[in-house]
Amino acid sequence: MHSLVQQEVRAFSRAKLRKQRTRVTTVTGRRLLERWEDARGHVVEAVEPRAAEAYGYVRDLSLDLQVGAVQPWLLLGSQDAAHDLDTLKKYKVTHILNVAYGVENAFLGDFTYKNVSILDLPETNVLSYFPECFEFIEEGRSKGGVVLVHCNAGVSRAAAVVVGFLMKSEGLTLTRALAEVKSARPAACPNSGFMDQLRGYQRAEDGQ
Repeated sequence: MHSLVQQEVRAFSRAKLRKQRTRVTTVTGRRLLERWEDARGHVVEAVEPRAAEAYGYVRDLSLDLQVGAVQPWLLLGSQDAAHDLDTLKKYKVTHILNVAYGVENAFLGDFTYKNVSILDLPETNVLSYFPECFEFIEEGRSKGGVVLVHCNAGVSRAAAVVVGFLMKSEGLTLTRALAEVKSARPAACPNSGFMDQLRGYQRAEDGQ
């Protein structure tokens, strides 16, 4: 049995890992693919299908402008909301934390921005980005502003950051912080790796 395991380990290669891609639409309308291969992140331009090629499914082209108010001054949303000026004005946004990869900031003259490029992969060390993200969120709050945290879909990366922030700043458990975030934005769902890291983060905060 031991030799069989050794053979499997030797036979394993990174090429057998599943390649992961995330579609991103920039503010200019350019479509990109966020691709992870060979332990490196790449951004390549996506090739749109020719008009004559039919889709085997119905594409959802609607904008996701739903913004979750986790706190009156702390919002969670997608890149669509971050690129819609009317939505930003509606929620009185002053600061925007962009934790997507390859998503441009739309209104540089109107808001205070911070970019922290995070790949939405279970193996990404999302905790390593918490200090600079939390510092920016606290800066916005201390100035009486309203902070929008967004990634591409507003589901995994941005949600993990906001959950972690609530755990750190409000002393909430992971369960309570996640419940508050999902109550504000039901689509929020950090990936499995981020959830494991958040559990470890709770243990660290508890001093265990």
